[in-house]
Amino acid sequence: MKNKFKIIIVLLVSAILLLAGCGTSKGSDSGSSEDNTFKVGLEAGYAPFNWTQNDDSNGGVKIDGSAEYAGGYDVEIAKKVAEGLGKELVIVKTEWDGLVPALTSGKIDAIIAGMSPTAERKETIDFSDNYYTSNLVMVVKKGSKYEGATSIQDFKGTKITAQLNTFHYSVIDQIEGVDKKTAMDNFPAMRVALESGMIDGYVSERPEGVSAQAANDNYVMVEFEEGFKTSADDTAIAVGLKKGSDLTDKINEILAGISEEERTSIMDNAIKNQPAAE
Repeated sequence: MKNKFKIIIVLLVSAILLLAGCGTSKGSDSGSSEDNTFKVGLEAGYAPFNWTQNDDSNGGVKIDGSAEYAGGYDVEIAKKVAEGLGKELVIVKTEWDGLVPALTSGKIDAIIAGMSPTAERKETIDFSDNYYTSNLVMVVKKGSKYEGATSIQDFKGTKITAQLNTFHYSVIDQIEGVDKKTAMDNFPAMRVALESGMIDGYVSERPEGVSAQAANDNYVMVEFEEGFKTSADDTAIAVGLKKGSDLTDKINEILAGISEEERTSIMDNAIKNQPAAE
């Protein structure tokens, strides 16, 4: 009898462990095609592409696990992609440096964050077709002697920086004799550094430059006749996806359905609706 009871107990324990294992496996499959969500990572701090706001005005989307909302050009594109996929959009606010790790680990399904499909990034993740193309500019203080610059070489000897882990930072080396400062985590930090005089300017893309001067009269965007040398991939912006993702073709199809006129209109509205600078 004892042996029979032992066998029964072993069978029961095995069954419980098996059921528990099945439940764990299913629950850990975050961002899988089994659920009906489309988890998008962005930093919510790169206006007009993406920013953080306090309510759902102008189409803001609730940030996962937060009382705050995200808005901007990327959010509007993410909405269209999620709708085309037939999924519920979930915005996951993530530091810029953590976006690729979040994607490869499965915490998010896509990066829609003003990210350029550079050759270096393509070694780790895949990208959709481009959903925006922009040019590089310099943001400086209004009234400074650099406001009327026409060439990047006009910034010789100046203190210049850009965002960490972006091609914006690498192109600073094209300025002869530049005083290249340590890269910064985000654009709000660079604006504060510019305001305080820690730097003379920072490299950005045109939409952010337009956004900076629209949000604060103390900033001016400088466009160049003789600008930075960049590749097409550097100035393009695309959706970041896992290697071999089965979402790529469908997302490309959705993006192809957004006309250039509509993309321009979305960006114009994003610039108009961006929160004022602190």
